[in-house]
Amino acid sequence: MESTEIVRRYWSSVWSRDWAAVGRTLAQDVMVFWPVTREVIRGRDDMVAVNSERPNGWSIDVLEVYDAGEVVVSEVQVPQEDVGIFRVVSIWTVSDGVITSGREYWTLYGGEEGPDWRRKYTSIGDLPS
Repeated sequence: MESTEIVRRYWSSVWSRDWAAVGRTLAQDVMVFWPVTREVIRGRDDMVAVNSERPNGWSIDVLEVYDAGEVVVSEVQVPQEDVGIFRVVSIWTVSDGVITSGREYWTLYGGEEGPDWRRKYTSIGDLPS
């Protein structure tokens, strides 16, 4: 199975809350780093638990999955009731059919305003399809 398919299966399994299937996409010793909060998740069991214990009221929309050679990059959107919409860019290493490591950047979509000096060069909105 291609690395991009493993990552798609991971996100699909998280969305369907099939925790056994999530576990099958992860190496036993997977390590995932969340730089925004500086948290490190070590091991399949902890990664499954972090996903399964997230408060309900969320869904997952896979926006893009890119094959970047040694790694797979995914961009997903996670709307969560009473919180807002998260955008997540993940950089995954896949080996022997499982995710062995990752770095995920979770941010609240539109959670920050750009600085005043850039306003003459930018506009606010979503990228056109």
